[in-house]
Amino acid sequence: MRIELDHLFVCTALGVPEAEKLVQFGLQEGPPNQHPGQGTACRRFSFVNAMIELFWVSNASEAQSQSTKRTLLWERWSGRQGNASPFGICVRPVHPQDTGSPFSAWESRPAYLPDPLFMQIGEAGIEEPMWVHLSFMRRAQRERWFTEHPIGVREITRLTLTTPTPLRSNASHKIIESGVLATRTGATSLLEIEFDGHRREEYADFRPHMPIIFQL
Repeated sequence: MRIELDHLFVCTALGVPEAEKLVQFGLQEGPPNQHPGQGTACRRFSFVNAMIELFWVSNASEAQSQSTKRTLLWERWSGRQGNASPFGICVRPVHPQDTGSPFSAWESRPAYLPDPLFMQIGEAGIEEPMWVHLSFMRRAQRERWFTEHPIGVREITRLTLTTPTPLRSNASHKIIESGVLATRTGATSLLEIEFDGHRREEYADFRPHMPIIFQL
């Protein structure tokens, strides 16, 4: 089964003041989102094929509740400056008929997703990114939500993850094999996001505010 990037998230501070860095850079921010029952929220930036979410825990009790506990979102967010990977990589099927998960996963049915929709979350620890398969998502939906950015970027064409810990999970291996993500080992977590095939040969480094580099 073929998969492609749907969206990615980066754990950030409460309220995501880091989002202003992306706006100043030249991205058009979309509507924010809340995840009722999960205790999380995000600010969003949409592209033709995918989306970037800047993500935080807005309700610690909900994020640590029994219904949310298995996602490890609280541990990932609260440990984002420690040993936890601050990233989530969410993929979707290229072909609508592919509804099974491409990797070993468990089904999550958060309160904010209407029945019968569910997410398939890869079995991995917080030292790896969160791996999510969204069988119900389609590229056409992302295209409808896209708004032109002042800086002119349109499509995410490559992701390169630097991680202090080698990736060992089945989910990580399947996503790497699919071509969604390339990886390397380094001292700290970093995600390089390439837009439009890196045709401008330009870079934007958002550290220390966020562990992200744009390749334009």
